Amino acid sequence: MGYSLKHIIKEKVKSYYNDIISDYKHFHQHPELSFHEFETAQYICSVLNDIGIPYGANIGNYDNGKTKISGTGILAWIEGKEPESKTIALRADMDALPIKEANEIDFASQNEGVMHACGHDAHTASLLSAARIINDLKDQIRGTILFIFQPGEEKDPGGAKLMLQDGLFDKFKPDLIIGQHTYVDYPVGTVGFESGIIMASADEVHIKIKGKGGHGAIPHELNDTVLAASQVIVSMQQVVSRRSNPFKPMVLSFGKFIADGATNVIPDEVVLAGSLRCMDEDERNKAKPIIRDIAIDVAKAYGCDCEIEIGDGYPCVDNNAEVTALMRSYAGEYLPEENVKGLPKRMTAEDFGFFSQQYPSTFYRFGVKSEKSGTGLHTSTFLIDEKALETSVGLLSYLAVRYCS
Repeated sequence: MGYSLKHIIKEKVKSYYNDIISDYKHFHQHPELSFHEFETAQYICSVLNDIGIPYGANIGNYDNGKTKISGTGILAWIEGKEPESKTIALRADMDALPIKEANEIDFASQNEGVMHACGHDAHTASLLSAARIINDLKDQIRGTILFIFQPGEEKDPGGAKLMLQDGLFDKFKPDLIIGQHTYVDYPVGTVGFESGIIMASADEVHIKIKGKGGHGAIPHELNDTVLAASQVIVSMQQVVSRRSNPFKPMVLSFGKFIADGATNVIPDEVVLAGSLRCMDEDERNKAKPIIRDIAIDVAKAYGCDCEIEIGDGYPCVDNNAEVTALMRSYAGEYLPEENVKGLPKRMTAEDFGFFSQQYPSTFYRFGVKSEKSGTGLHTSTFLIDEKALETSVGLLSYLAVRYCS
């Protein structure tokens, strides 16, 4: 079964290759920011209509005619024999980033200041053509395969969270969920799997230090908000160095410090913003009140007030050991074994974590690096080698059909 299915899917990838590239270039040329993926969603729906794959939203009450989830999200499905015997969900994110593209290519972004600089165009194109291939093979499927086209991965609160809240799985309950992502450190044709927590949680920290500003020459008559804010940031370093478990990675970084004063003016207010990243949910929950206490108490020591907000952002991406081992073994059937590698853990975050917290899941990466590819993620010259799409489409299709065979 494994060899014959592999051969069939590889032939399908070849037959649909022009469609794959056409979809990818369209998405790259027409990027849309988080929760504004309207044209992207319309394009996907038009392709699903052409293929004859059903899709909708709030599936438990499908008669309401609603076709989008959380604004632009789409759930499509293919049911094979014994559709309730097993269910697997495949997810792709659709949104782009507020970056001006610098690539000199004939399909460069036409939306000024917006760019697919993270590979979501490749993810969406891959899932769309996986749907084409799987639909052709639905007579060989036992179970149901779901296709999740998700908005807003790049922006809090995350499209995954909102889709789940909006009834994504009202009707279909997945046994497991798979996500894939471009990886600039691996060459085209390779993939990486790793079980356990592989990506950090991410919580935004927003702080305002308020006091009585005034002339810098008379600090004894003021509350020095700049000094207080500076000390808050310095004191925050103890959260990681002295208040967290050293065996549980954590990063607390502040990238925003706005003191809108002058050489001789201490402002009434200073704004700080940063990010807390954790590889352990218990450490994450423990760190938040510590950060809050430090900010408030340090500001108070300088005679200032403090307003602080720490949102509930993305949870850790936790790859289920059993699911990851199974999918990695399938990948070893489809690809040369030496092309199936492990993955390093990353302190970056992904809202796929919302899925992995509720359902057995695995999130793997496919290599896009070659002499033709561009620079790293979230840069103005990010670009994949299009040959990587052969692997991303083929493997995703194989994993789903193999599981439902």
